[in-house]
Amino acid sequence: MVSRGEHLVLGLETSCDETAAGVVADGTRMLSNIVATQEDLHAHFGGVVPEVASRRHTELVTICVERALSEAAAEFGELALIAVTHGPGLIGSLLVGVSAAKAYSLAWDLPLVGVNHLEAHVCANFLDTGSAQEAPAACEFPAVCLVASGGHSEIVLIRDLGDYELLGSTRDDAAGEAFDKVARLLGLGFPGGPALDRAAREGHPGDLSFPIARFPNSLDFSFSGPKTAVARLLEAEPDKHSVADVAAAFERSVADVLVANTVAGAQNTGARQVLLAGGVAANTYLRQAARAACEELGIPVHVPPPGLCTDNAAMVAAAGFFQWQRRGPDGLDLDTFSVLPLAERHESGE
Repeated sequence: MVSRGEHLVLGLETSCDETAAGVVADGTRMLSNIVATQEDLHAHFGGVVPEVASRRHTELVTICVERALSEAAAEFGELALIAVTHGPGLIGSLLVGVSAAKAYSLAWDLPLVGVNHLEAHVCANFLDTGSAQEAPAACEFPAVCLVASGGHSEIVLIRDLGDYELLGSTRDDAAGEAFDKVARLLGLGFPGGPALDRAAREGHPGDLSFPIARFPNSLDFSFSGPKTAVARLLEAEPDKHSVADVAAAFERSVADVLVANTVAGAQNTGARQVLLAGGVAANTYLRQAARAACEELGIPVHVPPPGLCTDNAAMVAAAGFFQWQRRGPDGLDLDTFSVLPLAERHESGE
């Protein structure tokens, strides 16, 4: 039910292989969140094929918008804003979403806002889904957020929405990319991250571990080493360990350093809470480890429900609303970017 006086935002997300549309009221109350996945389409190739993804977006985007409005019980005349991901992501896929958003903006005479995909993941933490078991995070800052996905692994200090500082990042593979590559080595199929998670739940790492590089006076990560270690283990001793045990050991090695560096960032900055975001935040072990570490230190932690960790449009609508409040709308010359940093690292001068 739409309340009089609420600002309804229609969000569009097409940065990779999910076509999504959703409606959010006042940046926090989720009214609909439609996601059309392309997993089966890309499974044959073992990964996302950009040209295939963009073509599929053109077929699905208007259908998703219609379903999102219908599920939200909203008409286009009730909308206040169109928000769309304009980077980072696959350029062909982004162009479909941005072109559709511009068309809706013109046809419906609505303001348009381009959203950073990573900021949208952060804002997923503040969405109210209406579930008593999944209350949104409080907007209490400063906060530290781990943004971990197939293309990004960053620890970000949030002084306020729109005010970010990069505390740490990957120096090679992102965590999600590492999960996908190891899942492929283990023959777990596509998408690799969820498949690795499922396998790891049946495994027991025991003494098996894959060391992660640590950098002095830095919260950065490096995941290429343990990924290579898995490949060498499978070549040298292909039958010594079960697939589930290797999956569990690799998952634990990656997740433990993600959590340790994130918690250290929170302690170093006096953060009032820790947030997790991005597709990797749906990982079962990572969620448990983050909650256990933060509880031990008395730091509040919030992780979105798994469906809001992966790419979706409700998070885009939320981020778009807050951005619109901060600086107003974008023009129809809104561009797309394959690389679009959320935050810059502040040099200490040491």
